[in-house]
Amino acid sequence: MRLLTDLHCHGGGGHYFGDTVEGSLAAAAAHRAAGAERIVASLVSAPLPALRQQMGVVREAMAEDPSILGVHLEGPFLSHARKGAHDPDALISPTAEAIAELLAAGEGILRQITIAPELPGALDAIERLADAGVVVAVGHTEADAALARDAFDRGATLITHAFNAMRGIAAREVGPAGAALADERVFLEVIADGIHMEPTLIGSLFRAAPGRIALVTDAMSAAAAPDGAYTLGPLEVEVEDGRALIAGTETLAGSTLTLARAIEVCVEAGVSREAAVEAASTVPSRVLGL
Repeated sequence: MRLLTDLHCHGGGGHYFGDTVEGSLAAAAAHRAAGAERIVASLVSAPLPALRQQMGVVREAMAEDPSILGVHLEGPFLSHARKGAHDPDALISPTAEAIAELLAAGEGILRQITIAPELPGALDAIERLADAGVVVAVGHTEADAALARDAFDRGATLITHAFNAMRGIAAREVGPAGAALADERVFLEVIADGIHMEPTLIGSLFRAAPGRIALVTDAMSAAAAPDGAYTLGPLEVEVEDGRALIAGTETLAGSTLTLARAIEVCVEAGVSREAAVEAASTVPSRVLGL
C-alpha cells in the first residue's frame, strides 16, 4: 500500500509543528484532510534550547497521532548566504557539542536534518548523524558540486528543495543538485507548486532521476488556510494568492502546498500520474528507510 508521505512540512491549517501539542495535531490533521497520510514535522532554525523544546512538543504530539513520523530539523546549520526565510541570528556551525545535544534531544524522533556542508565541522557532523540513523540532506548552501559529492560520500542522501537556496546548474559548475542527479545514492526533494520550480524543470528532473524525486510541500502554517498575515519563526510572512513571502520582500517563505496538489502540478508538467504518486509515497518512504 502506498501512503502519501511528506518529508518536509512545517505546518498547516494555521498552525506550526512544535509550537504547541494542540497546534501540531491540528497541522497534521489539516494535511491529512488534504490527502497526506504521513508527515515529518519540519522545524525552522532556532537557538538550540528552543529546538529542544519544540522537539519535545512534537514528541508529545506523536504519542497521540501516529501519522507524525518524527522531526526534520531544517537548520540551524545553514549558510547565511542562502538562509532564505530562516532567522540569521539562529544560524550556527555544526560543532560536535551541538550535534550531540540535538541527537540526545531527538532520540527516537529525529528523522532528518538539513546541513550546509561548507560550514566548519559539517562533513564530520554529516557522518556522525548518518551513523546515528538520521537522514542528512544538503541544503541552504553555497557548496559547489565537488563539496556536495564529499557530503554524499560522508553519508548525505538527500537534497533539500532542489534548486532552491543553492547554486544552480551551469555549464562548468553543476552545483549540489547537478551532483545529486549523477549520484544514484541521492534523492532530491521537489516543491511542485509551480512557484518554487518552473514546471518544465519538474518534468526534466523526473526524467533525469527516475525513482529518486521526492515530492514535498515545505508547507508553512498557511497551507490549507486562508491568505493573510502569518509568521515563520520570528519573521512576518504575507500570503497572497497562495504565495508566501517574507513581509516586504520577494523571499519565499515555504509554501501553501499540499501533496495532492503537488501530484497534480507534476501531471500538468507532463509527468505520468504513476510516477508522481510514487514520488509522493514510495520514494519518500525509501528516503526514510521505511
